[in-house]
Amino acid sequence: MKGKEWYQADDVAEEYESKRFSRGGRLIDRREKEAVLSALGPVEDRDVLEIACGTGRFSVMLAERGADVVGLDISAPMLAQGREKARAAGVSDAVEFLRGDAARLPFPDDHFDAVFAIRFFHLADTPTKFLSEMARVSEEQVFFDTFNDFSTRVLYTPFLPMGSRLYGRDDVERLLSDAGLDLTDEDHDFVLPYGFYRAIPGGVARAFRTADLALGGTVVGDKLASVSYWNAVVGDGAPGATSGVD
Repeated sequence: MKGKEWYQADDVAEEYESKRFSRGGRLIDRREKEAVLSALGPVEDRDVLEIACGTGRFSVMLAERGADVVGLDISAPMLAQGREKARAAGVSDAVEFLRGDAARLPFPDDHFDAVFAIRFFHLADTPTKFLSEMARVSEEQVFFDTFNDFSTRVLYTPFLPMGSRLYGRDDVERLLSDAGLDLTDEDHDFVLPYGFYRAIPGGVARAFRTADLALGGTVVGDKLASVSYWNAVVGDGAPGATSGVD
């Protein structure tokens, strides 16, 4: 994984949400949560795994809606933030945070109803392996996002501390096929890059977001979108014949 040491630092975990989801970044947080809820649908009594759960933004949200959630991440400081967030929300009994390797998930085949990952695949050195593992442990659904190679992200990606892998549609289609997943739905958003929104006040960001959404509703907007959300179901050919647990 790119930038492992940077990501696992205590100060990165402490400042993660304040740097990304304050000011105009609140719009990004809201949109990502909407995307997860829309993709997963009703989650009450469903078993859900979040890969690269970070500080638990989504895991806690889903637990509050009745899901039984496992959040997995490589960063102990991030997981500590997630546990505190779950405790404060009163859902510690419904969400478990584990430190682990997404390339070798410590769960049997078909263990979860749904598996998802947000802001993960741009860091993945071996995306096929990661997606295949997600498909293996999911009985029904896999949902994830990618950052796109035909967007403004190409201008600043080389300067990010963790780097970033950018994807075209052909790349995603190959990943899905190799993992035995069938695409059911997709959505594309944010012509203006995340970094722009985070740099401006919330009121100003809302005005730009209105323009962004208007452009994003066109064919050109889809092609220029910074992020894509991919919703897939586990097909008959999905990996799962061999358990990942010894």
